[in-house]
Amino acid sequence: MTKLFKYEKETIINWNEAENLASIYTFNASLKRRLAEFNQRYPLLCRLERSTPEGSVTYVLDKSRLSVRLIPPYNEERKAAASAYAREHGFQVVTQEEKTA
Repeated sequence: MTKLFKYEKETIINWNEAENLASIYTFNASLKRRLAEFNQRYPLLCRLERSTPEGSVTYVLDKSRLSVRLIPPYNEERKAAASAYAREHGFQVVTQEEKTA
């Protein structure tokens, strides 16, 4: 078994108009956890089709259960309000420079 680079650990969603099922192939830990929980809760709507020793999983689910959510960027007013709320409630603001250090 070869260790994969992060670049090689992809998520692929196969969805076509002719079928009622969508296939999700992923290495993403968060998505794998969410799919496993959904599978446990709704086994008739979602099933684990395959998992590999490298760490990928493939789930097949009813495509009516899958959605893609696009989130627009915050405008300056909303950023300022979120920052003020965080300061008021004791949240620590981490800048990009602090993340990379």
